[in-house]
Amino acid sequence: MNQIIRPLLTEKMVKLQETTNKYGFEVHPDINKIEIAKRIEDRFNVKVKNVRVMNISGKMKKMGRFEGRRRNWKKAIVTLQEGFKIELFEGV
Repeated sequence: MNQIIRPLLTEKMVKLQETTNKYGFEVHPDINKIEIAKRIEDRFNVKVKNVRVMNISGKMKKMGRFEGRRRNWKKAIVTLQEGFKIELFEGV
């Protein structure tokens, strides 16, 4: 099972990458901070300094007379140690 689902490439995340060396990822809801740090270190060959996680609840949406709900998801903000970068995000 893939625990790291996708990187988050928003304007806010790009600004955090440039100023504070923080990267955002959408992660599986059942994974914890320790597992997130280990997976990021293994996949990108970097050293993780800190991990913060947020559970995002899905919004209610309406389309005409039908209504539904977007899915709930989990976001992780990973701070890397000095001197490390993730090349996936370079040049964005």
